Amino acid sequence: MKTTEQRLSVTTHPLDKSRWDDLVELFGERGACGGCWCMSWRLSHADYEKGKGASNKRALKKLVDHNEPLGVLAYVGDKPVGWCAVAPRGKFPRLENSRVMRPVDDKPVWSISCLFINKPYRRKGISVELLKGVIKYCKSKKAKIIEAYPEEPYADKIPDAFAWKGIPASFKRAGFVVAEQRTPKRPIMRYYITK
Repeated sequence: MKTTEQRLSVTTHPLDKSRWDDLVELFGERGACGGCWCMSWRLSHADYEKGKGASNKRALKKLVDHNEPLGVLAYVGDKPVGWCAVAPRGKFPRLENSRVMRPVDDKPVWSISCLFINKPYRRKGISVELLKGVIKYCKSKKAKIIEAYPEEPYADKIPDAFAWKGIPASFKRAGFVVAEQRTPKRPIMRYYITK
């Protein structure tokens, strides 16, 4: 999938073994944010905290090696510039313990747990193109509903480090709609795959 936004041509590809090094390059030494390695919602809070850094990286690599559905990378040219984690909701146990993000209904959904854009590429429309890549990926996996839990910026500004769930405006631009609104700033948004 290609598009031009502010003169950037963006392509997206699902994460697999052949693209592991690209994810490592994108996440850098800190594992995207504080040693997360996109394991925050996949582990209990205690296990996640204990594994920050190398252990979380090994846990994610193990999932990649077992061909688990994990998410989509965005590229500008050959450079990895963005990541969106998406998988069936059941792969994210921490969602099950959330009051705000509890299930909307009993329909099976694929959940977006994280959006990470490399700092020099932020605010350039990459997240919208990444979400379009996620939609394409989820269609290929026969998903019918994609769900996300973005957060509205407070005072129209959210620090980049806290924007990892995405902002509603990006999801709206990619075709997501509000499915439920339990708090003023945190809608549950869905994309319904019809074909």
